[in-house]
Amino acid sequence: MIAAILAAAAAAASVPMNIDGPKGPIEGTFVDAGKGAPVVIIIPGSGPTDRDGNNPLGVTAAPYRLLAEALGEKGVSTLRADKRGMFGSKTAIPDPNAVTLADYAADAHNWARALRQKTGAHCIWLLGHSEGSLVALKAAQQPTDLCGIILASAPGRKLGDVLREQLQSNPANAPLLPIALPALASLEARKTVDTSTMPAPLLKLFAPQVQPFLMDLLSQDPAAEVAATTLPVLIVQGTKDLQVSTVDAEALKKAQPKAELHLIPNMNHVLKDVAGDDRAANMAAYADPSVPVDASLVDDIAAFVKARR
Repeated sequence: MIAAILAAAAAAASVPMNIDGPKGPIEGTFVDAGKGAPVVIIIPGSGPTDRDGNNPLGVTAAPYRLLAEALGEKGVSTLRADKRGMFGSKTAIPDPNAVTLADYAADAHNWARALRQKTGAHCIWLLGHSEGSLVALKAAQQPTDLCGIILASAPGRKLGDVLREQLQSNPANAPLLPIALPALASLEARKTVDTSTMPAPLLKLFAPQVQPFLMDLLSQDPAAEVAATTLPVLIVQGTKDLQVSTVDAEALKKAQPKAELHLIPNMNHVLKDVAGDDRAANMAAYADPSVPVDASLVDDIAAFVKARR
């Protein structure tokens, strides 16, 4: 009975919210932890990832929804949103691929202003997950309205270096490397890649429509950007992450010594705990919304933002 009442209360605290996009609204979900609670914007990772952290490429673990609900229980309000041009924000722009990191950073600032007005908070936190951390770092270049940034599973090197490591770490990719690595080098040089004869598995990464955005990503240097920020920074990285390694987290910490670095044992890229080192078991967590996000992650984020009100 008590559990049911608490669950109902948590559900009632989640309300829709939107801001103006270029052509139509950008839609999100606000979890209200009450008056005076710190407010965190969750910025999603790469590709067609929705506000809950799911995407049609096989991720159905709902990590952002679960993180938002868990933070709400710790007294931290959150906003998570669909990217401009996608899902509930489909009408915001005609082409969801016609974006830059600067566009997403502008959306983060617009959300921050709307949330300050809604909640009365004097500033708002940005939590960027994976590619979303690059958006948070871009937004932090203009710190108005922002309390600080949280970088979760964040690349600490140029994205080209991270992608090479990811491609080479999976033995199944060996036959694709002679095509993938030169294509990546071409995009780093801001030259488009002909995909007409490219194997189907690589088209997800190098599709012509996403190449302009990928060039923008590849030009970013997260270590240099975190070194330049004057905002408080929390870096959280799981030790079982198959996509971003502790090397990246340590590179960010080295670039910004004032940042807090928390390495979380057994947490993978979708913020869930996994046992052992079996790759298949790790990947299985990407599709399991019944597994909660790592409890230490929730505690670390809550403690960080509450200590700096």
